[in-house]
Amino acid sequence: MTSTGEEQGRAGPPLWWERRRDVVWDVGIGAVSALECAWEGVPFAREAGVPAVLGVLFGAVVGATLVLRRRWPVAVVLVAIAVTPAVMGFLLGVVGLYTLAACEVPRRVTATVASMSLVATLVVIYLRTDDEAGVTQTLLLSLSVFVAVALTVPPVLLGMYVGARRRLMESLHERADSLERELSLLAERAEERAEWARTEERTRIAREMHDVVAHRVSLMVVHAAALQAVAVKDPVKAARNAALVGDMGRQALTELREMLGVLRAPVAPKPVAVPVVPVVVAGQEEGPSLAELEVLVGQSREAGMVVRLDVRGEWPGYAAEVEQTAYRVVQEALTNCHKHAPGAEVVVRLAHREGEVAMQVENGPCDGDAGGAGLPSGGNGLVGMRERVLGLGGVFVAGPTDSGGFRVSAVLPCAPVRA
Repeated sequence: MTSTGEEQGRAGPPLWWERRRDVVWDVGIGAVSALECAWEGVPFAREAGVPAVLGVLFGAVVGATLVLRRRWPVAVVLVAIAVTPAVMGFLLGVVGLYTLAACEVPRRVTATVASMSLVATLVVIYLRTDDEAGVTQTLLLSLSVFVAVALTVPPVLLGMYVGARRRLMESLHERADSLERELSLLAERAEERAEWARTEERTRIAREMHDVVAHRVSLMVVHAAALQAVAVKDPVKAARNAALVGDMGRQALTELREMLGVLRAPVAPKPVAVPVVPVVVAGQEEGPSLAELEVLVGQSREAGMVVRLDVRGEWPGYAAEVEQTAYRVVQEALTNCHKHAPGAEVVVRLAHREGEVAMQVENGPCDGDAGGAGLPSGGNGLVGMRERVLGLGGVFVAGPTDSGGFRVSAVLPCAPVRA
């Protein structure tokens, strides 16, 4: 049966059952109750002075009402109370009280109907056995109370227990479904976080590869162009430029090997008690620092660029990620000067302030060929610098100057590393 058909069946009588076995069980127990009441209808008809057939039919109809116990439990118990004076409906009353106590009927209704059944049973038994010879009133009352309690209290208690257990199981199932949904959501969120982490890792590796390769290769291209120009006129200068190209190539390979070694190195598990410091860039412990800034500027000077370095304040030593980010910003800015402003004068400023370090690379107007040595540009340099600086909570600004040059400025918050 489809879900639509099931909902339509539940909406209208008599298909109020949830499972097929409930239908079979209720019809079977209803048939047994009908047979019992029909059998008990014979003496009732004789006492009432009516034909036995009418008593049998009346009893069968009364007993068959047990089929309605799941739909109208209160009505079934009231029918059983109503036929108590006729001494019929034993199974009807017991099963009806059990069903009433087990269903979702309010407890005050259950208590009221059960009390009515108890009193009715007590009165009928007392009056039926009052004429028995040799039975004292105390014994008769005690016997009536015992039978009335035996026919009323156990079904009610059993029904309350079964109903409570059913509600508990339903609550546990709902809780399990809720936990399953929550686990599914957590799994989806974990997958989203993992995908975000993979994307961030790819972006970080691409940025690091760009920073490591672009500057060295750019200087190599500049020296190669100079080598080509002076190879015939000045063999000594050509040899010096060739040596510089070789040194820069070896440095680029060394940095690439270091970065790939960090990426391939297994990560050792860390104790829970030790705080984990997030790694911002690969190989930051062995990466460049501000102490190598003079060497970086010297390489650009050797490539023919006029570079002036202006350092203000005392360098206290910073965290590794701050050192490397500051170095990479200056490095990438100088690389852009080689690409887009050949022949222009460049000023590199570095200021150590309280709680922060500021850097600025500014080039003047370009007097030479804007194409330079034909260095390609993918537009990733400024993007990478901005990501590095903002990742540490800094400020990054880049743009043209009024004089026709270009300026790159960055400020990084940092705390000096104490020995």
